[in-house]
Amino acid sequence: MSLTRPALDPRSVQPVSHSGYPEPYRSRVLPREVRRLGDALGLTRIGVNLVTLLPGKESSMRHWHTHEDEFVLVLQGELSLRTDAGEQQLSAGQCAGFPAGSEDGHQLLNRGSRPAVYLVMSNRHPEDTAHYADPDVDLRWNPPDARGRFTRRDGSPY
Repeated sequence: MSLTRPALDPRSVQPVSHSGYPEPYRSRVLPREVRRLGDALGLTRIGVNLVTLLPGKESSMRHWHTHEDEFVLVLQGELSLRTDAGEQQLSAGQCAGFPAGSEDGHQLLNRGSRPAVYLVMSNRHPEDTAHYADPDVDLRWNPPDARGRFTRRDGSPY
């Protein structure tokens, strides 16, 4: 049975495997499979992505957002959630939320032997900036005028 909008089979959305991160960070997150469900449904105020994270990969570098709330729901497999408090395991059916402006950086890691699948949702705020919380990550995101442009913390290019 074929669905029509506003309904959608997530498997019908073409997965992408992309990252704006420069090396050496790009290879820490790729390959991964992201299905942009919110975009496919025409949503403009919230982002909804179905992500498959392979064993040994990271969702992102540990970060926090100035203007965007984020919500993660694990659908399949297990993920390690890394925050200032350390790491904890999330299994299928468990979730986590990250309020905008909370400087507790977060990151998901697949330390298992199987792919993990999770849903991530956030509001889309035009003034949002992400800050990287790991002192070993020399990374800065420079929106909104250079949306998606990454530099080193001192502003020098990669």
